[in-house]
Amino acid sequence: MHTTKTLDDLLQQINTYIHKESDINLIKKAYYFAESKHLNQFRKSGEAYIVHPLEVAIILSELHVGPNTIIAGLLHDVVEDTDTSLDLIAKEYSPDVATIVDGVTKVNKLEFASLEKAQATNHQKMLVAMAKDIRVIVVKLADRLHNMRTLDHMPSDKQIRISQETLEIYAPLAHRLGIFMIKAELEDRSLKYVDHAMYNKITGLIRQKKQERSGIIDEMIAKITEYLDPTHLRNYTIKGRIKNVYSIYKKIVSQGKQFEDIYDILAIRIIVDKIETCYQVLGTIHANFTPIPKRFKDYIAVPKPNMYQSLHTTVIGIDGQAFEVQIRTVEMDSIAEYGIAAHWAYKENVEYSKEKEQYEIAQKLKWYGELLKFSEEENTNAEEYVETVKTDIFDANVYVYTPTGEVIDLPKGAMPLDFAYKIHSNVGNRTVGAIVNNKMVPLTYELQTGDIISIKTSNNSYGPSEDWLKIVKSNHAKQKIKNFLNKQNRDLLMNTGKSELEKELSIAKLSNDQVNDKFVKEFFSKNNISTVQDLWVEIGKGNVSTKTVCSKLTGNQVLTPEEVIQKQIEKSNRILTTNSETGVVVEGLKNPQLKLGSCCFPIPGDEICGYITKGNGIVVHRENCNNIVSLDKARLLNLDWATNINKKYQVSIKITATQNNNLLGEIMNTVSACSMSISSINAVNNNRLETIIKVKLLTTSLNELERFIANVKKVSSIQNIERE
Repeated sequence: MHTTKTLDDLLQQINTYIHKESDINLIKKAYYFAESKHLNQFRKSGEAYIVHPLEVAIILSELHVGPNTIIAGLLHDVVEDTDTSLDLIAKEYSPDVATIVDGVTKVNKLEFASLEKAQATNHQKMLVAMAKDIRVIVVKLADRLHNMRTLDHMPSDKQIRISQETLEIYAPLAHRLGIFMIKAELEDRSLKYVDHAMYNKITGLIRQKKQERSGIIDEMIAKITEYLDPTHLRNYTIKGRIKNVYSIYKKIVSQGKQFEDIYDILAIRIIVDKIETCYQVLGTIHANFTPIPKRFKDYIAVPKPNMYQSLHTTVIGIDGQAFEVQIRTVEMDSIAEYGIAAHWAYKENVEYSKEKEQYEIAQKLKWYGELLKFSEEENTNAEEYVETVKTDIFDANVYVYTPTGEVIDLPKGAMPLDFAYKIHSNVGNRTVGAIVNNKMVPLTYELQTGDIISIKTSNNSYGPSEDWLKIVKSNHAKQKIKNFLNKQNRDLLMNTGKSELEKELSIAKLSNDQVNDKFVKEFFSKNNISTVQDLWVEIGKGNVSTKTVCSKLTGNQVLTPEEVIQKQIEKSNRILTTNSETGVVVEGLKNPQLKLGSCCFPIPGDEICGYITKGNGIVVHRENCNNIVSLDKARLLNLDWATNINKKYQVSIKITATQNNNLLGEIMNTVSACSMSISSINAVNNNRLETIIKVKLLTTSLNELERFIANVKKVSSIQNIERE
């Protein structure tokens, strides 16, 4: 039966670690202030409202938080529910207390439905408030825990909604902070309302054989003690427990297991004084009990992202019963129960700094640093933000390593690209391959806990494609790929539009300088186009005609009748000659002698120019050809491609891929599907376990070539493609 707590209960708890009279007096002052402000307010249970903030403060004191956090726990509802202002709290207690209360108040004002529904903006605000000060999370967890303890007094629809929200947000937060004592209770109490039938079934199964199981646990503890005593081990403790209800529920529902098939319903915890003793005890356990294969985990050498450390093994114990045995030090056990709170438990006479504390926590909890980073990014869509936090932080349970031994946590099903983008956006964008456990793997390889990953990058990489969005699992990686593709598409449209406009301006004998931001705003602002770059993009999309731009410019000019006639004469006198051998148009020359440069293999669609040689006519080069730099600029002239060219051009492509027996076949099928043909193909393997393929293709245009490249990039083993 629940006993109503009093101020004395709180003082008794805080006296175990807070001894400064000034701090204790301030806590008492906060209690009496809250009591007076909540006077004549009652909870659904009929209890005086002050019971709730008092219970919250007691939960916080069990985590050994500092005086300011306990005071904030006592005052966390006074701003929302009474006429108290934050300024008054800052004046009477401290600005620090006011900051925590403000954060909790903002969270309390939000109504939540589900992470899957349209409350994403509210969830984002809550997570951002928590990210700014981790104490807001801790106070809110204590607040939620007491609310869950008294949920019986709420209507059934609210019971279900609050419990679902607790399972989706608060229990994962407690888990990520490593506060097991709060996480487990939140989960079990939520399950009672979310799936009442299963909750009753599991608790009934546990209750049926509770006495029998307790007896087996006691026997197992006695047997382990019998084996440990001859080793002269001292200062150790052995505890037994039954797995919490929600953990059993997850294994039954998500893994389809029967209650009897769950190995670790019974668990033994052995707590020792030193790390080396943990491994000594493990040896004794394995020497005397049969370990179940593939059930050993060393979280001491590789801690979980929430700082959890322990050795886990499952053995066959008394009466053939499977037991999970956890072996850890006293400090590890404290962190296992209280998580990050155990690390920054309040210590008197130690200089306190909120900023230093936040920094230390971000260093200890990498995910918290990521939450801070996500929260600080500008222009983040609320749904994407919440989904990123949910997928990449709450659900991350695959732990992999960089070559230097750094642990990276990723969501289940993550691929090498997820890992690459977790390292840095530039690494992800330049990824061409991955090495996992010293073996080349395709980018579709599903990462497993314990994998050691090295990402291969190239500055010549084409970068992300739409197909990458189908591969990656983490929302963070998806967002970075989308950002790259959006920018790439804009850059492509901008370059296309700029080129088309410059050609039209040249024909009209108009200057590029006339098209400036002032001109664009004057004539195109009604189309939501305000800069020259925006205009180029719209031209590239086909939304604005280059002739329209020119007509706006000429309409802006005062031309004499003589000037108009002269422009018409100049236009009619231009000679446009198409060279049938190359498909290149030359202005002003009759029967020009032309040949395509063998250094850069230009094809229709490439920006081209001509170089007038001595005795060999005009050589056509791509404008970005490396040889152009060393040529005499006076001998260069502008060239264009003719339209409706009925001719194929040779182009050389270099492909780098992981070794794949069917690679050549897949490339040839892609060539055929794109209606192209191969004039030669050559493949060699290098000492980096790569296959280098050089292909000479016959194509009609740059568009056709780009379509081929896009299709061949879909072959999973291909790392990089470049035009030679």
